[in-house]
Amino acid sequence: MLVMTDHLPPLAALRALEAAARHGSFTRAAAELNVTQSAISHQIRHLEALWDLELFARDARPLALTKSGAALAPVAREFFAQLTSTLQSLRSEDATGALKISTLESFALTWLVPRLDAFRARHPEIDVWISTKDQKVDFATEDVDLGVRLGNGDYPGLHSTLLLREYVFPVCSTQLVERLSLPASPADLVRFPLLLRHDEVLNSPWDTWLAAAGVPDLPVDQGPRFPNSNMALQAAIAGQGVALVRSAHVDGGLSAVGLVRLFKVHCPAEAAYYLVCPEGAQARPRIAAFTAWIQAEAARSQEQYDQEMDHPGP
Repeated sequence: MLVMTDHLPPLAALRALEAAARHGSFTRAAAELNVTQSAISHQIRHLEALWDLELFARDARPLALTKSGAALAPVAREFFAQLTSTLQSLRSEDATGALKISTLESFALTWLVPRLDAFRARHPEIDVWISTKDQKVDFATEDVDLGVRLGNGDYPGLHSTLLLREYVFPVCSTQLVERLSLPASPADLVRFPLLLRHDEVLNSPWDTWLAAAGVPDLPVDQGPRFPNSNMALQAAIAGQGVALVRSAHVDGGLSAVGLVRLFKVHCPAEAAYYLVCPEGAQARPRIAAFTAWIQAEAARSQEQYDQEMDHPGP
């Protein structure tokens, strides 16, 4: 069906018709729409010229609709009513329902998920759906509202907010300490199996930490390897060796899982966690509510990490 889009009126003109018909007065319509009476008259004449129809009998007192005007005014009124209702429904829907968040599995398990009860208590109307993946989420093709990324904050086309900076440090289980005794110095780690990820061969976080500890030449090319940091951490808990962890990965406390921190070497992580979403989406009610909450939680964690790590001891 052919649609004559050139006969569709501007919204301002349609609004003028609806208000003038409802009030039976150009003057009262102008007051409601905060424009001049002449502006209302101009908009009505524009419609009449566009449609080649007379909408108001101007010689009538009070102002009266013509047959054409009486047929079109309810259409305009219904259009604005449906538009308003639909917008309200969409805004209400955006303030409630599911908020879909993509993040790294390790961050979700050790930092985010244990805190979600607090968000639920504050916003029971918002359901949080967590998905995990190591790859960056593609907002254009994936059904995701927010992402938590580990990187440098440079995400073109996305709104990016620094969430949490971390520190890295080695840990091992108390049972491993009982078996091999505590290492006397960072150089003494040569006696311990170091637990690495598959991708930690060159320029690994272990290299960064060992350099900060003053033993850059300690070999790290031997020992078990795992596909991700979370699995290496589980191996450390099982007493299989020493894992290098990020502070958020053991946010619940080391003693709770039978781990001890080895040395207080000051070594900030090179990457940080960022909260990302498409530009403009940060103002949506659900996203804004979650962002405010998670930023407050991250600030508390950051303060704790800084207190623990910024004053290295022996």
